[in-house]
Parts: sequence; structure tokens; C-alpha cells
Amino acid sequence: MIAKVTRGADVGNLLRYLYGPGKRNEHANPHLVAGYRHPAALEPAKRADGKRDLRPLGEALRSPLDTMRRSRPEMPVWQCSLRTAPTDRALTDEEWADVAEELMHQTGIAPRGDPEACRWIAVRHADDHIHVVATLAREDGRRPNITRDYLKARKACQVVEERYGLCRTAPADRTAAPRPSRAEMERAERAGFEEPPRTALRRQVATAAASSDSEDAFFAGLRERGLTVRLRFSVRTPGEVTGYAVAVPEYTNSEGAPVFFSGGKLADDLTLPKLRLRWNDGAIRRPAAPSRRWAPGSSADHRLQTAAYREAAQGAGTAAWQMREFRDPGVRADLAAAASDVLHVTADITGNRKLAKAADFYDRATREPFGRPPPVTPYGNALRAVARTLAITNVHWEDRREHKRNLTADLLFLIANLADLIEATAEHRLAQQRLAQADAARQAAGRLHAVRRTVTGPTAPVPPRVAETLDEGRAMARLAAEAFPVPLAEGLGSTAASSARPPQVPQRRSGGPKR
Repeated sequence: MIAKVTRGADVGNLLRYLYGPGKRNEHANPHLVAGYRHPAALEPAKRADGKRDLRPLGEALRSPLDTMRRSRPEMPVWQCSLRTAPTDRALTDEEWADVAEELMHQTGIAPRGDPEACRWIAVRHADDHIHVVATLAREDGRRPNITRDYLKARKACQVVEERYGLCRTAPADRTAAPRPSRAEMERAERAGFEEPPRTALRRQVATAAASSDSEDAFFAGLRERGLTVRLRFSVRTPGEVTGYAVAVPEYTNSEGAPVFFSGGKLADDLTLPKLRLRWNDGAIRRPAAPSRRWAPGSSADHRLQTAAYREAAQGAGTAAWQMREFRDPGVRADLAAAASDVLHVTADITGNRKLAKAADFYDRATREPFGRPPPVTPYGNALRAVARTLAITNVHWEDRREHKRNLTADLLFLIANLADLIEATAEHRLAQQRLAQADAARQAAGRLHAVRRTVTGPTAPVPPRVAETLDEGRAMARLAAEAFPVPLAEGLGSTAASSARPPQVPQRRSGGPKR
């Protein structure tokens, strides 16, 4: 069961929608299943024309707002949609009533046995979902405490899933990126965009961050991609940049101005302080991009690309071995985050949409709860360095079309090792009981395997090393780890798993970003 919480200002408009025909899904037989009083006493009566008289119910829900001791909230209407999975059985009205009461109890809006709680109702107009509406004003004139109401609603869903044997869903872990709103999706559809700009911008910003080793290179990379960049400056320290926002020039509001999204509105790990931590905390540096552009298709171009793919494949194989052998959760978290950089850059330089979707899925598996940045380690930085090398050797954006579908054997080897690394990340997240993140990593790995199978058909044979099994992939990762020139823990060359010691993670600087 999933829950979606929204806020509003006018309960009357919401009631007219719930009892109306609907905009996308037809509302069949809308009726109350629960409320702060018995549903039969609250159900709107039908008028002579067959429509519902919603005014008495609206006035009853609004009434506590007039007796509030403090000023009424700007958005006093709380609404939560609860929906079961397509494979779940249809719940009865009595069961849905119990679900709504559990939701009100868990969120603290109307705890069981509290006579002074907020007024609320639950409307059902389909087999698989209900809408719970509450006014955020208690009968005693106080406001309810709805802090972290979404997380509390998630807990209520898990309680009723176990109670009624419904499809189990993962607990909320605060790792999902903000999703495009319905208004954004409809506006993007009207403008002819293939996907909402928020989604495309998140991918573009993540790729630019993975391709950069400094703040200046990051902003330059965003502008090279045709994005509009707006910097936020400190009020206390003039000239100090404290944040940024990006926009697609073609995506504008009603006044014709670009719609900007800050880094935090795209994803928790894309804020400027967290990107700075990634760039400045002991990262392994690589040479800057060459100022001279080589001709696409030349022998030098091909050699550089091949070498970059091979180095990245070795780096991914090394990281997969480290992910399974090292027990330090900080190292594992940093390796998982660095793998996202390599995958984003690989998808960008090839122009492969399936790889881009795999990177989108994998992003959630890399984030720590509540936006906490993982500790930056030499092992993760070694993987980020090869991501920047990939970006450097394919720096001429205008020439990407020349080779974006040229998935060579070396690139396929990279994809295979990335899939192995992401599968190791899935195992790590599953051991941590972070089910949503483990599922995101599994889906990303599955998409990578699908890309590899698509290209390794009869028309594009590849060496047997690319079509390795998972066990063989781990063995190859072990060999790559021995030869890869990065700082490894003492005893890494030993073949015994017990000889691998957890690496020493450098301490985070005291001047880093604070929450």
C-alpha cells in the first residue's frame, strides 16, 4: 500500500472533486467509509437534481478553524490518498475504515481515544484506493503535530499490510529523489518534452558533477550542455557562492521566464556543499581536459577511448571486489556512490538511453538516509577518477554522435563489471535492510545486463570474457584488483578472503557542510 500526502487551502473544492466525476479516473459510487463521526451521519444528502449537497459537510470540517487559539494555517486541509497494489484483493468498506483510522492514529491527527482530535473523513470512489481528508485544527483550538507526516503515513501502510496480508512495501528511508509533480508532467507534455525537465536536469547535473573535479569545471560543464545556471551568493560574505540552480531554457512559466531547480530540489546529494565535499576531500586528481580537440574517428581518438574504457572496466572490477571483501560500511557507501558517477558518464558519452535509465534507477541505491553524505575514501575516489578520465577522452560533445552507438567489446566489458558492482551494492543494501535501495540496484543491474545481451547478438559477437557468469565476474574482478594501481589495504594481494582488511577511511574535515 502506498500513501501520498498533499496539503490544500479549501476543503470545499476538494470535496467537489472527490464526489465529482474525476479528471483522469472515473469516480464510481463515491461514499464515506469512515470519519470523526459515523459515516451515515456525515454522508452528504442528494439533492433533487441527483447531485450531493456538500455544504453541510464542508462547514462541519471547517468549523474548528474558527476556534483556533492561534492564527489559522495557510494550508489547513490535509489529504492523503491510500492505494493498494494491483495484485492485492479488494478491501471491504469496513477494512478501508480501519485503514483510515490507523492512518489518523499513526500521524497523530486523530489518535484513538482522543475526543479533542481533528475532524476527518475517508471517501472511497474506487475498489483500490480511498482519500482521507482532515482539517488541521483540533477541537480544543490547538494545532496537531504533523511533523514527518509522510513517514508516519508510511508506517501506517506497513501496519495494515501485515494486518490484512497485502503486498509488502519497503519502509521509507529518505533516499528517493523528489519526483516531478503532476503539473510539471502535464506542462512538459504540452511543451513536447520526452520527460519532465526535473528528471532530465537531475541526470545532466549528476553527469556534470561526475565529469568534474572542481566547482568551476562543474558550472562550466553545465553551461556547455546548454543549461541556464543561476548562482546563489552569501549575504554575509559577498562574492561567496553558497548554492546554484539550473534550468532548461525552453521550459518556461506563464510569464516566459525559465523554471529553475536548485540542486537540493533535484536530489539531496546534488547540493553544492555535498558536491564540494566530493571534489575537495582528498580526491585522486587526473589531468585536465586537453585544450586541443582531436578529430573524431582518428586513431588517437580511438586509442584514448579504448584505454579509458579498459581503465574504467578495471576500476569497476576492482570496486566490485572491494565491495564484497571490505566490511567497512563507509567504504562500501563511497564505492556505491562512485559507481553512479561511472555509470552516468558511460551513459552520457555513448548516448544510450537504456544506460541512462539504468543510471536513474541506480541513483537511489547510492544515497544515504536523510541526505547524509558518505565518507569520502581513496577507494571511491579512484573510481571517480576513471569516470573523469572517460569524460575527458570524450570531451568533444559535438562529436558524440560519431560513436554513441559504437559499443565496443571494451565498453561491454565495462558494462559487465558495472553490473557486477551494482549487484554487490544490492547485496550490501539488502544486508542493511534497505529494501527500496536494494530493489533499485537490482533493477539497474538488470537493465545493464539487458543492454549487454542486446549488443552481444549474432551481429555483434564479443569475447567470452564479456559473457561471464557472476562467479567468473568476481574472479575477474579479483584479478583486476591485484593489477589496478590504486591505494589498497594491506594484504590485498592475498588470495585468501580473510586477509583483506578494512581500509582506513580518512576523517571528514571539521569545516564540511553541516545539517
